[in-house]
Amino acid sequence: MRKENRIEIVFLLFDGFPMACLTSVIEPLRAANEIAGQEAFCWSLVSEHGQKVRSSAGVRFEAERPLAECRNADILFLLSSPTSGFDKPNVGNGALRNLGRHGTVLGGISGGVFPLVRSGLMNGHPVSVHWCYEAAFLAEFPEIDARSEVIVKAATRYTAAGAAAGFDLALHLIEERLGGDIAHEVACWFQHPMMRGAGVRQQVPAATMPDTGDSLPPLVARCVELFGGHMSEPISIADVALQIGVTPRQVERAFKQATGQSPSHYYRAMRMKAARQMVVYTKDPIAEIAAAIGYGSVAPLVTHYRSAFGLSPSEDRRRINRFRVEDNAPLPSV
Repeated sequence: MRKENRIEIVFLLFDGFPMACLTSVIEPLRAANEIAGQEAFCWSLVSEHGQKVRSSAGVRFEAERPLAECRNADILFLLSSPTSGFDKPNVGNGALRNLGRHGTVLGGISGGVFPLVRSGLMNGHPVSVHWCYEAAFLAEFPEIDARSEVIVKAATRYTAAGAAAGFDLALHLIEERLGGDIAHEVACWFQHPMMRGAGVRQQVPAATMPDTGDSLPPLVARCVELFGGHMSEPISIADVALQIGVTPRQVERAFKQATGQSPSHYYRAMRMKAARQMVVYTKDPIAEIAAAIGYGSVAPLVTHYRSAFGLSPSEDRRRINRFRVEDNAPLPSV
């Protein structure tokens, strides 16, 4: 690497970025430098214009320079909310393309994958997408290979799904640069029990039973997987039972015992969560959101959405927009 074998990492910050994603990468790198007794890693913060950036927690960060002055970085990570973007997309995306052409590895953590994909630089590359953004991501980028793995790491592109995944990614960088012993010691410093790698899937709420944290029974988990694969074209409970090789009554009993809900209500809740992602993190018309989760019209979506969240999709979107504009506050990110 350049600069006396140091790895230079640049964090491109947008308003609303999750602060934990920044610290979860920097802190293990800092510890690795201390343990190794050398500056194996260095880092800096940049923003589009060199302006201060406000995190999702409301803490403001001082950028050291604008993106246009970012040169010779080995790795550049985008940190943002899903709705973040460049003030001048042509200029910002051009700067990213220029860095990529000159050998910089480009990556995104959590919501940072959204502006990275919008730049066009992830075409043909798989992307790690946090489960809470999955529906919004697929709605905006149906052609991109979205993965549920915590880390998706290739030669020139790194993506990670959230702060803990960012910590894992930092451990991988440490292992590659300084060896497994130091990576393990860093993990122990922070009581990080294991280093997750490629192929490890995210833990999602649907995979556990209410109040217990235990895994869903295999039959229920298989049903949930089928539900997740049939959002835009809903599948009947009878068809789910048929595919799994049990009776609809067995599915009903298994869901009631494991979740306290009927399978149809559980399925509807999954669809409502997907709908809310699109309401909050996209600008898609409500009619398109209804179609995306399998409704033939807006009316039943509004009814079920109001039942789930206490207000209609349009009211929810207006509330979020007021939050962004009137309070000048970024939407909380993960």
